Amino acid sequence: MGLIVACIAPLSMRWDIGVSRMVSTPSQLNTLVATAIAVVLGFFVVRRLTRYPGVAGISYILPTFTVTFGLALGIFVFLRLDYSRFFLFASFVNAQIWFHLIYVISRKTSKPVFAVVPFGNTPCLTDIGDVSWRFLSQPQLDGPAPNGLTADLRANHDDDWEAFIAETAISGIPVYHYKQIRETLTGRVEIEHLSENNLGSLLPSFIYLRFKQWIDIAAAVVMFPVLLPLFFLIGVCIKLDSKGPVFFRQERMGFRGRVFRVWKFRTMTHGPTTGSLDRTNAITRDSDPRITRLGRLLRKTRLDELPQVINVLNGEMSWIGPRPEAVSLSRWYEEELPFYRYRHIVRPGITGWAQVNQGHVAEVDEVRSKLHYDFYYIKNFSIWLDTLIAIRTLAIVVSGFGAK
Repeated sequence: MGLIVACIAPLSMRWDIGVSRMVSTPSQLNTLVATAIAVVLGFFVVRRLTRYPGVAGISYILPTFTVTFGLALGIFVFLRLDYSRFFLFASFVNAQIWFHLIYVISRKTSKPVFAVVPFGNTPCLTDIGDVSWRFLSQPQLDGPAPNGLTADLRANHDDDWEAFIAETAISGIPVYHYKQIRETLTGRVEIEHLSENNLGSLLPSFIYLRFKQWIDIAAAVVMFPVLLPLFFLIGVCIKLDSKGPVFFRQERMGFRGRVFRVWKFRTMTHGPTTGSLDRTNAITRDSDPRITRLGRLLRKTRLDELPQVINVLNGEMSWIGPRPEAVSLSRWYEEELPFYRYRHIVRPGITGWAQVNQGHVAEVDEVRSKLHYDFYYIKNFSIWLDTLIAIRTLAIVVSGFGAK
């Protein structure tokens, strides 16, 4: 339907030209093919991005189709191909209207329903919104079939409930462990103990790990000369705002547990080096008095993170990944949180899944939640999740979410 509305309907908007002429001239045929590809590609990308938790799909329709139709326009201009500006613009507008309309309708009519076996830890699911939880009182399904059956598969069930769970799966209704549902709906992987199966599921794709490093370095090579004038301007402002060096360097725990020195613009008053020994000084708290006037602006806009492009060029960091912590904090968290060190299996990033969902945190309880986001990122390590994080990071730069 999207193809019909976006690609075929614009043909009826120019009756003065005639349908036969519209599809027989090179400019119209080129535009028809290009818009069809743009619609299919945009639909595919939106579907991939919106499968992740906490993603409001309607906010990704406009930027996604703007990119796909923009690519089509760029190809026409670069290759100097004939195309219809009217046809291309009409298709873009129709695609926006159609997919926004479909999303609004689907959100109002397709709230997922899960039947729940009321044993074990399944009651904890009730704190997750936008889902209808149907707790069962007896081992049978009444009424419309649910989207799935959720159970604590590690709990002890009597024979009737075990037979019911098996029969539900046989009938074609998916059966999920409650943790699998929590992970899908919250974007967090919670682990009490790391079994062989958990460890295997958390191994990132090493092929994509290597491919991503090449992309990171290539992007850093392109961006570094572009950012140099901005670096100079920010450096001058920092020197005028407060005494001290332009850059702040601190030891952080990095990829595979290797220590490296991170580059950032200095946003605090200059004093004794904080980092490797004093974890109290390494923590940035709300309304921290050490932050300078310019530093607050740099932190809110995330401009203080830009010098880390140097770390990306050195292969120490990625553009996207778990945030690297100061060595003193990292060692503290390793003592307090099981499996914390496992987050070093991928390169740390300038932005990441935890940052776009939670913002800056420092206390152990908050870091435990952040660790669950990091595990989710590692388990779902892919170009699609990285693309989603990149888009959400741009929105956060504008809003200043999570800055301290």
